[in-house]
Amino acid sequence: METSTALTANVRSELTRRHKTTATTVLSLLVAVVLLCVLAFVSQKFLTQRISSSLDMTVRISILIFGLGAIALRRTKFANMRLQDIAGLQGASGLLITLQRTTILVATIGILIAVLGFVATVVTGIPLYTYQAGVVAVAVLLYGYPVRNAWEQAVRRFSPENGSNPAENRQLI
Repeated sequence: METSTALTANVRSELTRRHKTTATTVLSLLVAVVLLCVLAFVSQKFLTQRISSSLDMTVRISILIFGLGAIALRRTKFANMRLQDIAGLQGASGLLITLQRTTILVATIGILIAVLGFVATVVTGIPLYTYQAGVVAVAVLLYGYPVRNAWEQAVRRFSPENGSNPAENRQLI
């Protein structure tokens, strides 16, 4: 059950580069969510409140669906069997590309949630939409934040050039 723990220099440099880019993107989107909440707070006195029960329910359900969808998407894309197949076909580089793309996709869904809440605030004049969407967006972004150690473990576990045995890879990332 012992796998090789040494990553090649090329894989390590690509891992470092892709992780740094992805982490910077996710952190930037976190800052954007906070700025949207601040903007909603500041613009509160300039907006006229218009109550709309149909919009209220639509926005809340949409935020819930996008939030749960982001979690389901990440869990599906990071399933062990899927990562094992990608690493077997495309190697460590393909695995890292998949980790990066999936993380950015989940982060995009997170910022989409925040923008949806902000648009609802602009339309209705009620800043609570932005705050609620901001909380869900931050939760999604933190859930999808790329943990470097987990990425390294995935590359070590699934990459064929590191001598791993796919039959031994039963734990989740």
